[in-house]
Amino acid sequence: MTFYLVMDGQEGPGGAVQGWVDLKRAAAYSLGVPAPHLPLPTVIHSGTHAGADYRLTLEVLPDPQRDALLVRYALDGPFRLVVIAAPHLGGTGQDNVAWVDGALFAHHAGHVLCLSATGPLRRASAGVVGVSDGWQDLQAHGRLTWAYTRAGPGNVALSAELEDRAGTLALGFSNTARGAWTLARGALAEGYGAAEQEFLRGWGVWGDALKLPAPDPALGQLALLSAAVLKMHEDRTYPGAIVASLSVPWGDSTDTLGGYHLVWPRDATLAAFALIAAGTPGDARRVLARFLATQQPDGHWLQNTYPSGDPFWTGLQLDETAFPVLLAAKLREEGLEDLPGTAEMVGRALGFVVRTGPTSDQDRWEENPGVNPFTLAVAVAALAAGAMWLPEAEREEALKVADEWNERLESWCYVQDTPLAQELEVGGYYVRLAPPQRDGGLGGTVLLRNRMGETIGASALVSLDFSYLTRLGLRQADDPRIVDTLKVVDHVLRVPTPSGDLYHRYNDDGYGEHEDGRPFDGSGIGRLWPLLSGERGHLALLSGEDPLPYLRTIAACASPGGLLPEQVWDAAPIPERGLYPGRPSGSAMPLVWTHAEFLKLLLARETGRPAELLRAVGDRYARPRDAAEWRWRNETPLRQLPPGRDLTFESPVAFTLHFGWDGWQDVQERQAQCGTFGLWLLTFRAEELRAHGSLNFTRRFGEAWEGADHEIRLERGAAREVTADQPDAARS
Repeated sequence: MTFYLVMDGQEGPGGAVQGWVDLKRAAAYSLGVPAPHLPLPTVIHSGTHAGADYRLTLEVLPDPQRDALLVRYALDGPFRLVVIAAPHLGGTGQDNVAWVDGALFAHHAGHVLCLSATGPLRRASAGVVGVSDGWQDLQAHGRLTWAYTRAGPGNVALSAELEDRAGTLALGFSNTARGAWTLARGALAEGYGAAEQEFLRGWGVWGDALKLPAPDPALGQLALLSAAVLKMHEDRTYPGAIVASLSVPWGDSTDTLGGYHLVWPRDATLAAFALIAAGTPGDARRVLARFLATQQPDGHWLQNTYPSGDPFWTGLQLDETAFPVLLAAKLREEGLEDLPGTAEMVGRALGFVVRTGPTSDQDRWEENPGVNPFTLAVAVAALAAGAMWLPEAEREEALKVADEWNERLESWCYVQDTPLAQELEVGGYYVRLAPPQRDGGLGGTVLLRNRMGETIGASALVSLDFSYLTRLGLRQADDPRIVDTLKVVDHVLRVPTPSGDLYHRYNDDGYGEHEDGRPFDGSGIGRLWPLLSGERGHLALLSGEDPLPYLRTIAACASPGGLLPEQVWDAAPIPERGLYPGRPSGSAMPLVWTHAEFLKLLLARETGRPAELLRAVGDRYARPRDAAEWRWRNETPLRQLPPGRDLTFESPVAFTLHFGWDGWQDVQERQAQCGTFGLWLLTFRAEELRAHGSLNFTRRFGEAWEGADHEIRLERGAAREVTADQPDAARS
């Protein structure tokens, strides 16, 4: 809804009213709430127009009992209040139908809204945006004159003048017009005061449970607000459905990009970890309950869904299957009883991780396939933490896979002796992503999304994704590889701004405004992400530094109302577009992920431990750990096997291994057997391999040969010692 002021009773030549005020464009307002954790905003617009002073007070309240939004208004000055509502039902505003019938209505595909008021709605009209909407009427006549009773299907808008100078508006939402009318009128009948009292009581009880530090008053207030932002993004009809944002990126200039009001398993889990750390684990438990209800039969979760669980994007991101397992483990670690079905959920999820990893169709930025340090770290941690729910054979298998992926991670995601490494005089660094083997792996190129087909060498593409290796306990902060990568990332991605040092997602990112400040439209230039200063702050914390500067940097990026954005501007100011260095751009705001990252860093500063660092994972990988076996997969083949490891060949379908030793000597065949998690496996024990220098092989699937010969060099050396503190899974 947008509000406009029309001069009251002052007609000029031709009957036109002398002057009207577009309050959105005037942007002269103040915003306040009763307390940071009580999301009951009061907006006061004030100013002077055509020699007359005005003051409009708006109080916005979601009805705690109904699917209705209440807006109490009070207007001072010689004006009348006009309201224009652009429904945007369905997310984009397309194919909406609007009509007037005692109130203002809009409909799209089973969703209906009704806008009603305590007083009469004068000159009510339904129009097509840009043609016959209320703004066009005001622009042409200085007041509302049209009275169209129906508009659409298309991008529509509803308009009316409020006869009373003070009163309440109600927006009711339902699947029928009668239902929307009933909710709106019922909310008005019970009254704003009753709803406000109930709303404040419920939020007050919730806020009393929060346990948030306040290094200074500003950070303390932002912490309370951040916790409330996470809570506000949970759907009431579908508890546990925390959407990524209630905003639409660049929504002030386009309605074609769609909003972030969808549930991503990654964002929801990271928010849940923040809520646990803040002292409200019950909120996180509802997130896990929804995961139990929305898991796919093969064990994974969809890329994102509506709060109902209905699919939106259906891409596969391995970390989004592993994250719910980490949440279940965290809740158990906090002493909460398992939800019924948790063991089965974990088993299905880990089975999917083992069958499809370590590669992922999409990385955490939803753009590229391959092996990514962030995704791999989450998967390894989930296997290590979730193994406790599995039967013995599957538990041992999950831990063996976790150990192998953890040990081989550098061979997939770490580069040395590159031009960048030589320039910065470092031994090497973790890359953002290693493309699939078919695309060259670390020697290949990565397609830069939103950059009109540009590519970059995988070995030159860096990000903060590696930070989760320490965050989850797989590497220590003083590991030279971590230290060197941090030098590279600080050099390539860090940008000083008036808000502090901020970071790009990766070099040559294309998701952001154009160079001249035009909104992202499918291409652009990636800007700075405040949440990444949180990730950098966690690295600082684990290195023994005080992360307070990073917290203050994130806080300095907040809007006047305290909301944290997805991105901030990183170039010279463009005042006419409202773009200033270190200040919110047109991207999504608030972003749940950013508020969650701020909260977790603030709380980790008190505890000295990241919220995501689970004891089972940290203890297992506190020091370097040899894997019991390495596996050959098409996606992650190996050319050389260290001594003391078993060698397992893995395939999702049955196969026969045709092999020989040391240059195809002593040729034999062995059949794979169906093993745990539905994979076909064939294993050579370390004792058998020790007598040979290489293994040559090819595979037959049914009657079809794969058409390629392979060789694995077998390193000779002393048998690996298994220390007493290693679990039995490492001995097998």
